[in-house]
Amino acid sequence: MRWIRAAGRGLLVLVVVLTGYVASGARADEDPGDGRGPLTLATAGDLTGYLGPLLEGWNRGHPDERVTLVELPDSADETRAQMITDLRSRGRFDVLNIDVSWTSEFAAAGWIRPLPRESFPLDTFLPRVVDTATYDDRLHAVPYVTNAGLLLYRKDVLAAEGVPPPRTWAELERAARTLAPKHGLDGYAGQFLPYEGLTVNAAEAVYSAGGTILGDEGERVTVDSRAAREGIGFLARGVREGWIPEEALAYKEEESKQAFQDGRLLFLRNWPYAYVAASAPESEVAGKVGAVPLPGADGPGTSVLGGSNLAVSSASPHPESAARLIAYLTSESVQRQVLTRGALPPVRADLYDDPELIRRFPYLPTLRESVLAAAPRPKSPHYDQVSLVVQAVVHDAMTGRQTPEAAVRRLAAELAAVSSR
Repeated sequence: MRWIRAAGRGLLVLVVVLTGYVASGARADEDPGDGRGPLTLATAGDLTGYLGPLLEGWNRGHPDERVTLVELPDSADETRAQMITDLRSRGRFDVLNIDVSWTSEFAAAGWIRPLPRESFPLDTFLPRVVDTATYDDRLHAVPYVTNAGLLLYRKDVLAAEGVPPPRTWAELERAARTLAPKHGLDGYAGQFLPYEGLTVNAAEAVYSAGGTILGDEGERVTVDSRAAREGIGFLARGVREGWIPEEALAYKEEESKQAFQDGRLLFLRNWPYAYVAASAPESEVAGKVGAVPLPGADGPGTSVLGGSNLAVSSASPHPESAARLIAYLTSESVQRQVLTRGALPPVRADLYDDPELIRRFPYLPTLRESVLAAAPRPKSPHYDQVSLVVQAVVHDAMTGRQTPEAAVRRLAAELAAVSSR
């Protein structure tokens, strides 16, 4: 997903080791010495080009600790595969900027090292984001970019009808079913193609009904619940009743964004970048876009946290330099540029209250509210398999191949098989 990567196109893949943290397992062909030296930073495609200038600033001030940027494929799956190959071979990367959903998997495999909490200003971050960087009650990465899903809506249509933005699923369904056709629009869409985006949308539906999917770091399956049946039923009902258009079953981030931006949708669940695109002058709906937190079963819902974390490769020979780079990339001034140059949501809490930034990015207060109420994707050392199961089962429910009740029973059984491996 473009903003989850997370899965993500804006993701860095960095290998970082912390100040004073001795690099055990350093690469055999390098002498760790005092822990300082050049670094290699790998990243999925930097589509906005913001990262180069940030690293130029670092390199000018640290000529003996220069960072070499390596851009990995744009696809999150390919990026993850290349990172794992490098980590297993104790290869060339020094700092990993990993999708938040990969932290548990990488930590459980021993590819990234636990990090001392006191080495980083975690109290300056949005509280929820720190949880994405932990596994087994230990910090295994440092938050770098965060994200949360928002509900975008046509504020001109709702204003004309005298209807406020929805806070519950019932309100969203009613407007999507009745108002959207009246104005020649489809009702609601998210990212419903069977890929990571559907895992996120499904998890948000379950969470927003008060349920969970896994517990105890993936060791316990908790999805067989009334809440899960209600959440998956909400998505399946939308397709069956037509207020979720069938073409949305093939939507990823870009396709859903384009549908909204072209003026074809009343409501869209997406990441904040879609708000920016839909509000741009060339958009068909420029000036007509609002954003609110996701609705839920009985009130405001729960978004899944997106973003990326900086993790330390177990094989990095330059822990001191890596720690300094982490401090640089998570400093207030650089985090501000992550937003203004990269259009990526920062993890620094104070930036969400900055009047100048709010004027430029009006969705920031809503995004802050959504992040603070958000939850991580299901934690598991087998997350890739967990995600594949969720995608397949929920897509079958949305296409009518299974009832929501049968889908939840199947989901519980298949997740139990994954967790027992």
